[in-house]
Amino acid sequence: MGFVAFVGRVLFASIFLLSAVQEFREFGVDGGPAAKAFQPKFDQLSKHLHPFSFPLLSYQMKHIIAGTVALKGLGGLLFIFGSTLGASLLAIYLALVTPILNDFYNHLDKPEFSQLFLKFTQDFRMKSSDSLSLAEHGSVRALLFFLGMKDSSVKRASKKKPTKVKTV
Repeated sequence: MGFVAFVGRVLFASIFLLSAVQEFREFGVDGGPAAKAFQPKFDQLSKHLHPFSFPLLSYQMKHIIAGTVALKGLGGLLFIFGSTLGASLLAIYLALVTPILNDFYNHLDKPEFSQLFLKFTQDFRMKSSDSLSLAEHGSVRALLFFLGMKDSSVKRASKKKPTKVKTV
């Protein structure tokens, strides 16, 4: 069972690792095509968040893309070896990027808002033009399942009673 779990983790993490490698290769001076696709959606989200919180610090999109590449790469590598830190890094990446790429909040006063929001909440579907791979959509559920299983196995192992030494 251990080998099958390892192969499953390798296949799952390969989605993130291959995406990170591709973005790293295309990075260039300005962050590459990922930065160009991410910039307008990030600007829209920052406009929505500005009245409710402190103004976002000055940023360069290439630094944000470098951070996402690092989260995907490091999280994927650690996840292969069964680390909960790796699964947590991948879950953080998905939690930060998914609301930015699914901009349903830009359609609050339009009739298509309810359909976009339902798609977002039910199965995290994304448009084919988005930079995330289609295979990443169920990833949040899989990562939460992995973290839950790791947590329950640690609790189960700690509940076992120690064996008593018999004396004659």
